[in-house]
Amino acid sequence: MTIYPEKMFQNAAWADGAPVLSVLIPFLRDDPTALIRMLGKTAKGKKIELIAFDDGTNNEALTNRVSEALRGMALPGRLVSSRVNLGRAKGRNRLARFARGGWLLFLDADMAPDNPDFLKTYLELIAAHAPAVAFGGFSLDQAPDKAEHALHRHMALASDCASVEVRRDHPEKHVFTSNLLVRRDVFAAHAFDEGFAGWGWEDVEWAMRVARNHWITHIDNTATHLGLDPAATMAAKYEQSAGNFARVVAGHKTVVERYPSYRAARMLKRVPLRAAWRPVLKSFALTEAAPLAARAFAMKLYRAALYAEAV
Repeated sequence: MTIYPEKMFQNAAWADGAPVLSVLIPFLRDDPTALIRMLGKTAKGKKIELIAFDDGTNNEALTNRVSEALRGMALPGRLVSSRVNLGRAKGRNRLARFARGGWLLFLDADMAPDNPDFLKTYLELIAAHAPAVAFGGFSLDQAPDKAEHALHRHMALASDCASVEVRRDHPEKHVFTSNLLVRRDVFAAHAFDEGFAGWGWEDVEWAMRVARNHWITHIDNTATHLGLDPAATMAAKYEQSAGNFARVVAGHKTVVERYPSYRAARMLKRVPLRAAWRPVLKSFALTEAAPLAARAFAMKLYRAALYAEAV
């Protein structure tokens, strides 16, 4: 049995909680206190609990701020602080073990619900349909419009911020752990694959497995991603994700081969001297003076060139 080095804080309401819905907020260095306070103000009754999981920040000041935010809530709240970084998949699996509700809502610390009835909408969905999985959607409605985030904003609006109608056409593809509702028994049978490392693809791969046995519901209950990245950070994440993409291809080739990212990677695999021209694509994508649409195209080609090594 694995023993995790952790410390915990729980507020006064925790002991009496009997939740239907457990809101699960993983974070690493991000400060989730604004999200916690907002959810505490909008949620009513005792059907909801909130659990924050610090995946190895080891910052006492941040721990104290999160504890104070939980202490000030009427909702049952708990903070679990891991002394070691478990990573995106393993950390979320660990977080889910503390949940007491019949449904788990994974909500990243840098998200901001777009509607004051955000949690009420999920509770109504649970009461009416008891969904196995539901994804509420992803927006940039509240994200600050900063110049250093222009490329990420442009690319996210073109892909991540898909309408509910588009998401329903490919239910498993348009799933992110940033705003994801899962029934407890479904997650017990289908946890995140802890073989994924670094950034990327663990949520889509999870949805591919779940979709074999369960319907993935898509609804219009969006949350804004406030944590947009500079272009250099985007490129670094794509570099991290190449191994994860290879893991997805190995396990779900018949699904992923329909994706544009796979088809582009296959095409670029046939082009010689990738090591020579791939850095040129990256350099152009990072050039802020270049036209935004052209930078986005270059960044997509750069990602595909990285993924070419995996296909």
